[in-house]
Amino acid sequence: MNIHEHQAKQILKKYGAVVPKGVVAFSVEELVEKAKSLKTEKFVLKAQIHAGGRGKAGGVKILNTIEELSTAAKELLGKNLITHQTGLQGKEVKRLYVEVSSNISKEFYLSCLVDRVSSKIAFISSDQGGMDIEEVASKTPNKIITTKVDFENEISDANCEEIIKIFNLNNQNKNEAIKLIKSIYKMFISTDASMVEINPLILTKDNKIVCLDAKINFDDNALFKHNEIAELRDLNEEDPTEIEASKHDLAYIKLDGSIGCMVNGAGLAMATMDIIKLHGEEPANFLDVGGGASKEKVSAAFKIILSDKNVKGILINIFGGIMKCDVLAQGVVDAAKETKIHVPLVVRLAGTNFEQGKMILDNSGLKIISASDLSDAAKKIVKEIK
Repeated sequence: MNIHEHQAKQILKKYGAVVPKGVVAFSVEELVEKAKSLKTEKFVLKAQIHAGGRGKAGGVKILNTIEELSTAAKELLGKNLITHQTGLQGKEVKRLYVEVSSNISKEFYLSCLVDRVSSKIAFISSDQGGMDIEEVASKTPNKIITTKVDFENEISDANCEEIIKIFNLNNQNKNEAIKLIKSIYKMFISTDASMVEINPLILTKDNKIVCLDAKINFDDNALFKHNEIAELRDLNEEDPTEIEASKHDLAYIKLDGSIGCMVNGAGLAMATMDIIKLHGEEPANFLDVGGGASKEKVSAAFKIILSDKNVKGILINIFGGIMKCDVLAQGVVDAAKETKIHVPLVVRLAGTNFEQGKMILDNSGLKIISASDLSDAAKKIVKEIK
């Protein structure tokens, strides 16, 4: 789960990090009134959307007066902001954040995430903050270091010093930076975060280490332990079909292709998407119905796929283990009849109750194309939509 910058900064502040003072608002009037309490030479106005690249897209503005702030807020609130992470559809700005300006001496990059290969927590640090870290990694990889830390209750001073050594700080600032690393680490493991990114992390001209921007992602599977974090979820920032899928405990991600996929098991789902691409088309979604899906769950998944107007055909690929093929088949038939399916449907079934499932499909009266294996299924659905 993603959260907004202003929310991330409040969490970091709770654990001891230094962040600029700021206020959030959902209307221009509210923003201007709240901003009057900020003692600052200049106001920094930031659009709050779940995407990076806001500055380049006009979503971050530095302003001199309350009057300028009011004018800029009116232009930005409700605007459809398009960044390199939003896609061409962009995201509507529904909340604004204004904070005090900072006198920057140096900019750094700092992030913390789960390294699933080593089962450790990885800190990535660079003295090239404020830039696209991918570009830095490509052109000057020596400017980035990665420090992998064993999962413990606390992070050691030695690990902290290794993480910040690329910043080349004096002793006073080094102590501040170590304190920050420890606070981030504590927050990371306490909240079940999956990623923290501070870009830029700055050294101010009065020698303060400050988190000038912040992004935090959380493990969805651990949210049941953190009600206060779950309440920060902003449904306006999420795809409506993905929200609907989450209500039925479906793993669904919308993509840009034309072939809808319904599969059980994440590995099989990815293999299905790969083989669709191999045969010259693009998947419209990732959808894993899980191992023990009910007829109702399968029906909901089918309807979600069909709600995508880009879908020109559907490929269902089920290997029955815990998931029984006859349950899947009945759910597909019920949903297809209810939605009056108008696109080609190819089904490949194998495993538990395969014969019963195939019989249900054959006797449904629907035009369902059977496939013998995964490659055959992909070839048939690609042929059908062409």
